[in-house]
Amino acid sequence: MKPELINPLALAYLGDGVFEVYVREYLIVEKNITKPDLLQKEAIQFVSAKAQAEFMKEAICNQWVNDEEIRIYKRGRNAKNTRTMKNTSVIVHNQSSGFEALIGHLYLLQNDERIAEIFELYKEFVMKNL
Repeated sequence: MKPELINPLALAYLGDGVFEVYVREYLIVEKNITKPDLLQKEAIQFVSAKAQAEFMKEAICNQWVNDEEIRIYKRGRNAKNTRTMKNTSVIVHNQSSGFEALIGHLYLLQNDERIAEIFELYKEFVMKNL
């Protein structure tokens, strides 16, 4: 099935899982963190809806993403979501869903190289903005 035919919230669901693996691998392999409590604490900084939403704003502004990727992001961001959020606004959650939809889309296209490029930019962004 073509990724563009898949419900954007399903893409976001997939993208969330894929992105989580990238974060966990980074923390364990690159940062050499192995204690579960420290892993959880560090991971929160990377997988927060706020960080993902802010990253996408910067990525669009700095042209780190192309027009097609922005279209996919907007499709995910604008998808109707009936979930209620406790710790974040609906706007931030939707922007985060757009980011995750982009990752899910790239994953289904087997474009691991592009996901890795985005993750490198994302790491730099998070470290700069902590």
